[in-house]
This record gives sequence, C-alpha cells and structure tokens, in this order.
Amino acid sequence: MAGHSHAKNIMHRKGKSDAARSKIFSKLAREITVAAKMGQPDPAFNARLRLAVANARAQSMPKDNIDRAIKKASGTESENYEEVRYEGYGPGGVAVIVEALTDNRNRTASNVRSYFSKNGGALGETGSVGFMFDRVGEITYPATAGSEDSIMEAAIEAGADDVESEEDAHYIYTSFEGMAEVSAELEKVLGEAESVKAIWRPQNQTQIDAEKGATLMKLIATLEEDDDVQNVYSNFDMSEEDAAKLEG
Repeated sequence: MAGHSHAKNIMHRKGKSDAARSKIFSKLAREITVAAKMGQPDPAFNARLRLAVANARAQSMPKDNIDRAIKKASGTESENYEEVRYEGYGPGGVAVIVEALTDNRNRTASNVRSYFSKNGGALGETGSVGFMFDRVGEITYPATAGSEDSIMEAAIEAGADDVESEEDAHYIYTSFEGMAEVSAELEKVLGEAESVKAIWRPQNQTQIDAEKGATLMKLIATLEEDDDVQNVYSNFDMSEEDAAKLEG
C-alpha cells in the first residue's frame, strides 16, 4: 500500500467542488430515488440507499430534500431511471467512462456522443475502455482527519487496499465487495467519511500535455453539466508543469 498524488485528481476534484450546488443536489436526489426504488425505502435495510443518503448529508443536502427524494420513489409520478454506462476516448487517447441515470436512453446517448465529438473525443462501444479500470470502493476523508501516516495506519487496520493523500483530502481504496465493511471500521477511528462510493479506478495513466488537457477538461465539464450524467472517470495524468499551465 502506498500513498501518492496525481495532478489529474487535484484538477478534476477542484472542478467538481466548484460546480453549482443545485446541480449537485439534483444528481444526489436522483441517486437516492433510484436506490430507494431498487430496494426498501428505509436506509437501515437498503445499503445502496444508506450510502446515497450519507453522501447527500456530507454535501449538506437539506433533510427535506432527502426525504422528498425517497418518497418520490414510491409515488405514482416517479420517473423510471435506468443506469447506463458509456465508454470512449478523449483528447490524447485518454480513456473515459461516463455513468448516467436516465429516463430516456436515446436522448442521453445522443447528448454524450455529441459531447465527445465536439471536444476531440469519440464514443466507443460498452467495454471498449472498461478493461483499463478496476471497480473499487473509494472512501474520502478531509485532510483534517489526520496526517498521511495516521490515515495510512487506520486504512491498513481496516483492511483497505490503498491510500492517496492530497493537499485537501485523503482517498482510501477498497475492494468493491469490502467497501461497506472497511468504511464501518474506519468510521470507528476517523469518524464519518465525506463520501463512500463505488468508482472506476484506472489501472494505468495516459500522459497528456496542457493543450490536450485543456480540451479534456472541457469535455469532462460538459459531461458533468448534463443532468443525466452522474459520474465521469478518466485515466489521464500530466506533469506538474502542464497542470500549472491549466490552473494559471
């Protein structure tokens, strides 16, 4: 297990933290509604709903919004959302995975394909880049939760697989199957996490320069602005020098 940092993580997560709060709440509410509809509407008996509610609370989503999203799942006017995954390549051959919850597959597919083509990429078939990623659990704690060494020690004791400590946060990785158990053990030591979720983690990085990076950032931002898109993952990396050019 080794902690390390990538410019891509800093840039990508900074972009997410700057996104409009209403947009974040909308996506969180959709996930809560889908989770409640797929199982029982009580978080105590629905692991996916429990995670969705915890993540919403971590984003300071009002309790009324959370309750409304849960009730919406059993309402007569509840939308039927489908989980869809899109895969493709961005500028510089970067692999990109897009997760969506949609009530209209044709609309979402058309939009996602358009975003790729307009921003130097190309949408591929399902499975075209998925093999380059691992499905794992990601548990996030703020930097104030502890030092890099103390977080590493807690993660090892809890049974985690890896840790990445960055300036503003610690990211603890687990197997997909062990995510809930590791999260529960960490909570005993570190308190409640900022988020606990399943992600697509790249096995290897694709190095790109600032020029390609700027176009890629535009593609990712455009995807994340779409109401149907829940998450975007990529395997890009760039030097600190090129990352600084983008931030400048």
